[in-house]
Amino acid sequence: METASQDLNQEHKAILIVLNVIEKMYETVKDDKEIAREDIEKIIEFLKVFADKCHHAKEEGFLFPALEEVGVKNQNGPIGLMLAQHKQGREYIQRMQESIINKIIDKEVFVDAASSYVDLLRKHIEKEETILFPMSDAKLSKSKQQELLNNFDTLEKNVIGEGKHEEFRSLLEIFKNKYLK
Repeated sequence: METASQDLNQEHKAILIVLNVIEKMYETVKDDKEIAREDIEKIIEFLKVFADKCHHAKEEGFLFPALEEVGVKNQNGPIGLMLAQHKQGREYIQRMQESIINKIIDKEVFVDAASSYVDLLRKHIEKEETILFPMSDAKLSKSKQQELLNNFDTLEKNVIGEGKHEEFRSLLEIFKNKYLK
């Protein structure tokens, strides 16, 4: 990969699959049909680890500061909006997690939090891919892009750990076959 946005766009593809799975999950719950609580727990782990500790951490720790250095606004600007949406997403994830405490799914809380999260993240990804990432491709030098990619790799190794990406890819395949066929 040549740019930070290419790496982040690849991760968006996985996150969008998970959003489709979550949508099927909350529709199933909404229709009073059974769903494996463990599946919800695995999706929440994916969101907490892959989407937040990996993907959002790359943006918050490296991409956004690099953009600020070249004059992109944080406060009252695109970076501030992305950060606020990351925070809101974390709150929805927390509510989803709280909806399955004591091994029982609180249908109303789960459906509300999950549907809100899916809606937020789809709009968020669209904004990043149509506004923020093209801006980063235009404003950041080739050497800065390489520095970002190196930092992304280091973050993945140190924070996510070896083999976790592959584990998540396998989980996505299982969930695609279970929920999206």
